[in-house]
Amino acid sequence: MQKTLRSKIPSYNHYPMEELTPQQQISAEDIQLFNKEFLPLLDSAYNFAFRLTLDEDDAKDLVQDTFLKAFRFIHSFQKGTNAKAWLFRILKNSFINDYRKKVKEPAKVDYQEVEAIYNSEEAEAGNNITTDLRVEVLQDMIGDEVANALNSLAVDFRTVIILCDIEGFTYEEMAKILDIPIGTVRSRLHRARNILKEKLENYVKRH
Repeated sequence: MQKTLRSKIPSYNHYPMEELTPQQQISAEDIQLFNKEFLPLLDSAYNFAFRLTLDEDDAKDLVQDTFLKAFRFIHSFQKGTNAKAWLFRILKNSFINDYRKKVKEPAKVDYQEVEAIYNSEEAEAGNNITTDLRVEVLQDMIGDEVANALNSLAVDFRTVIILCDIEGFTYEEMAKILDIPIGTVRSRLHRARNILKEKLENYVKRH
């Protein structure tokens, strides 16, 4: 999978540079940054894309589109910040705008310029949160039972579980990726974990 995807990921030699505006021109330093920070995230991006789309071909298309956008806007990435969070934000927006339409799910967030990704947000109170599922539920559970339960969640709930309990992002990073307030992240995660635990109740009892 990675070899096939990697062949479609842009490089300086074959990317259509004439399509870029003067502000978007890619420098040698940008290319080096892209290769160092983002290419190693190819597998993680595919895993996230697959968990969103639940389809291998759609996931591959989504990853290719994400990396093309990341390459095009690499000049706006702030070196030293979380490259994975920046990339996942682009992937999430691409999914909402392009791939949700295929399954007739309404788009909830318009694609925003990558330059605006790291706008500051007010932290909101919200301490009534369930325990991290990595410890409480998923620690000793693998296989189809968990995967099917997770995949059956609505995509907004599935996404917060993936970002927090599988990818390990902080609430602040999740708020930036999803473009929602931290308070909304907390409440959505709380609901998602409770729904997932209900779905896994019978499995937990058997084990």
